[in-house]
Amino acid sequence: MTEEYGYNRQVEVYTTRKATGETPDYPVSYEELKAAAEAELSDEAYAYVAGGAGGEETKSANRRALEQWRIRPRMLRDVTGRDLSTEVLGTEFPVPAMLAPVGVQSIIHDEGELATARAARETEVPFAHSTAASSTMEAVADELGGTPGWFQLYWSSDDDLTASLLDRAEAAGYEAVVVTLDTPLLGWRERDIDLGYLPFMEGEGVANYFEDPVFRESLSGSPEENIDAAVAQFLDVFSDASHTWDDLADLAGMTDLPVVVKGVLHPEDAALALDHGADGVVVSNHGGRQVDGAVAAADALPEVRDRVGDDVPVLFDSGIRRGADAVRAIALGADAVLLGRPYVYGLALGGCEGVAAVVDNFLADLDLTVALSGVTDVDDLDRSVLTER
Repeated sequence: MTEEYGYNRQVEVYTTRKATGETPDYPVSYEELKAAAEAELSDEAYAYVAGGAGGEETKSANRRALEQWRIRPRMLRDVTGRDLSTEVLGTEFPVPAMLAPVGVQSIIHDEGELATARAARETEVPFAHSTAASSTMEAVADELGGTPGWFQLYWSSDDDLTASLLDRAEAAGYEAVVVTLDTPLLGWRERDIDLGYLPFMEGEGVANYFEDPVFRESLSGSPEENIDAAVAQFLDVFSDASHTWDDLADLAGMTDLPVVVKGVLHPEDAALALDHGADGVVVSNHGGRQVDGAVAAADALPEVRDRVGDDVPVLFDSGIRRGADAVRAIALGADAVLLGRPYVYGLALGGCEGVAAVVDNFLADLDLTVALSGVTDVDDLDRSVLTER
């Protein structure tokens, strides 16, 4: 059985308050956490993290789709010990959650992804590291230590660069590659457009590119000598709107790592991904950042799970805020969830410590919600524990 996160977290907080009068350093509620981060961050950084595409209908729909499901607790079951562990792609996860691949974390905190990786190590929660990061995949892998890490790939128009990034991820010890499919082009993000802000234009979030030997060879001079030219080259090769399913098969052949595709919302796309070399899928609409008015991720999740069957790893993101959200997503078919914006707001407030505090609270909430639902093993969560509002 895993540690009883919820009970231990409660005891820690209440005991500290009784002994010292101190309350938690970081807001526990998501809403207060978000507000505190907004006050801490620049307008540009906050808009980049908090914003969605267009009028942000999809972002709002993600929440409504989860909230339409209600947990129906069962009583008088022995829930004194819980097992939150699960297996994903042959790796034992101590909890059914990962820290989502969020890019450009240097605009949130000076230590960026390095602080997040340390928090992942401290809390033993796996971390997916973004290609569009402020620290290299190698440096982040060093900070992770033995904690499972996945590498998220933005699929470049340069095949040699893509192969180089995959080779580096494998050499650095990442256990899977997450290929984001929903960003052949950047979505229309009104907040960023209003501010005229794209962090890549300022040389933020490009460490994996600027340190890559193939990318550097494509430049007439080094990024250190001419950052504007390097940024222009990055923008030119970042993505490719011409990729097809046949190309996914070619990409899967470039690496020995398991390939998980992220951004799947249609069950037939999930099946096509598996037919073309993918080993798992992440049901996601990029947190509402790509297509305004798109289907909510939680509405797509049951259809994807039913289409691919029980044996294919299915993960979920877009809308996870609290433990109850994770319980609902797992019951609807996810093997694990990806936590995104909440931990980024923790990063804004306190670096590694802030991320760890958010994760600890999330896990405590998840553990107690599982127990109070009458379940002792997250693998036993299924649609029978839910009712639709």
